[in-house]
Amino acid sequence: MMGFKKINAHEMPGNPFEMIEKQAALLTAGTPEKFNTMTIGWGTMGDLWNKPAFTAYVRPSRYTYRFTEENECFTVAFFGSPRPKALGVLGSKSGRDMDKMHQSGLTPVFVDGYPMFEEAQTVLVCKKMYEEDLKAEKIPQEYREQFYQNGDYHRVYTGEIIGVYVKE
Repeated sequence: MMGFKKINAHEMPGNPFEMIEKQAALLTAGTPEKFNTMTIGWGTMGDLWNKPAFTAYVRPSRYTYRFTEENECFTVAFFGSPRPKALGVLGSKSGRDMDKMHQSGLTPVFVDGYPMFEEAQTVLVCKKMYEEDLKAEKIPQEYREQFYQNGDYHRVYTGEIIGVYVKE
């Protein structure tokens, strides 16, 4: 793909805390024919079952949830700093109600059939390894009150990082 090169996950540049907390990211799932994306502010990177992995959290109420459920892979795109304004639109508007892809100003591209964005700096292609719903009784009360007042608990997706693409 023009403008990106594929690297080994263990060579990925950047601090994962900075990338997730400060830059935010887009989680995207689907096919070239139909896909959706959403801004994420939570995620973890590490090792699971001796594989590099990314864990994402998606609420069932989000339109992207359906695409994440229906596909074996998802991508996580990081954009560097400053964070593009498009991430605010993509995180607050639903693909059910509008064509977020065209109105965001970002350029969707596909690598090996997986959706990502030309403007991204780093993209992870993740193959689902494990998924489970968060359980209310396992979440400390303070976080339930802060993040789950409406009971819309996230589904946790852990994906093996099968590809890392960085801007050349």
